[in-house]
Amino acid sequence: MAMNVMDGNVVTNNKLTLPAVVDAENPGALPCGVVDDDDDLSQRANWLRAAVLGANDGLVSTASLMLGVGAVKADARAMVISGFAGLLAGACSMAIGEFVSVCSQRDVELAQLDRDGKRGGQEEKALPSPVQAAAASALAFSVGALVPLLAAGFIRDYRLRVGVVIALATATLAAFGCVGAVLGRAPVVRSCARVVFGGWVAMGVTFGLMRLFKATGI
Repeated sequence: MAMNVMDGNVVTNNKLTLPAVVDAENPGALPCGVVDDDDDLSQRANWLRAAVLGANDGLVSTASLMLGVGAVKADARAMVISGFAGLLAGACSMAIGEFVSVCSQRDVELAQLDRDGKRGGQEEKALPSPVQAAAASALAFSVGALVPLLAAGFIRDYRLRVGVVIALATATLAAFGCVGAVLGRAPVVRSCARVVFGGWVAMGVTFGLMRLFKATGI
């Protein structure tokens, strides 16, 4: 293998290889122009995990709300209207909360960039967008909330409607648990069981308490 050195560059088999530029203050940093694929994959996984959690929240809260209303009133229209109201309220709440949270985080990081004299550079462009975060959170919540809504919207029989909502919510929660486990590199069975059990508790408590209110006439 022929190797020559020309002006600091290395020529190997007639191929010119540029030397890596190393940051003297941070020897562990990547060379200029090199993007860490692991960091990019980690960021995408975090976004997807957040989306799964948002959809999980939408599913559990909306299904619990619909079952709670169904425990008092067997009318399908009442369940669907309550679920749709829960979807709108929850999506708005999630969006506003995420917007405020990301804005606060962005203000802190911008202040740090000002102190470091790096304002207006690539670091500022890489900061998360509050609007995008809010939209993603609202969308994820809405997707999860649509599952029980679609399950109950076309079934007239009360018992069948409640059973279908619970069954479909359980299956979807199990899927969310699997995705979250894969992204977090956690045991799949344990994660699925935890997510499903938590959903059952929320739906069961809501349904049971509303049944109690109906029975006692409160």
